[in-house]
Amino acid sequence: MPWFAPQDNPAFEIRAVPDTPAVLGWDHGSVVRTVLIVDDHAGFRARARAILGMAGFEVVGEAGDGASAIAEAERLRPDVVLLDIRLPDMDGFDVARRLTGDSAPAVVLVSSRDASDYGSRIERSPAAGFIPKADLSGAALEALLRAS
Repeated sequence: MPWFAPQDNPAFEIRAVPDTPAVLGWDHGSVVRTVLIVDDHAGFRARARAILGMAGFEVVGEAGDGASAIAEAERLRPDVVLLDIRLPDMDGFDVARRLTGDSAPAVVLVSSRDASDYGSRIERSPAAGFIPKADLSGAALEALLRAS
């Protein structure tokens, strides 16, 4: 396949428009939010890292269980912890309760299960909210964080 420059393709146009979001939805005038991804499945962590990185978030770390999540959150001081509810050593609700304090990150719970499976536990938790894993996107995370 031959290489071509964008100007070689008449359908491709590059325009710089000040004060508007970039193509990927990231507002270059805003502060980049740092994220710690907590999930016991490496495949989901890699997928979430790619999705959030493309949306302008900076993924600063990953953890595969609750104890590691707490330690990494203290060490890395992320703005956001994307936290799976079902972990091998403790559930995400317990982790979220332990991540409280003056400089606590915003916690966003994720699960492959539906929110209704957890009843009122999500609303009663200190988490900023919940996103189903299948619906994870930079826009969904940003909207939830803005609403909290």
